[in-house]
Amino acid sequence: MAVKIRLRRIGAKKAPVYRVVVADSRSPRDGRFVEELGYYNPMTDPAEVKIDVEKAKVWIKNGAQPTETVKALLKKAGMTE
Repeated sequence: MAVKIRLRRIGAKKAPVYRVVVADSRSPRDGRFVEELGYYNPMTDPAEVKIDVEKAKVWIKNGAQPTETVKALLKKAGMTE
């Protein structure tokens, strides 16, 4: 099972809010997920990012691959690799 750390959209129409989740790469964008790590709200100024960095490190250590967007958000949240 290939596991990815990716965004899951939960916001209303034209008002996106995303949750950062760990999910099987074959599941749909807003489908089943394994664990929720945090959230990202691009509508606020500045954009609000809250991610549990320790959980993310554990998942990455165990083989989960973050998407490009999530990599940038993890860096913004204070994770240094």
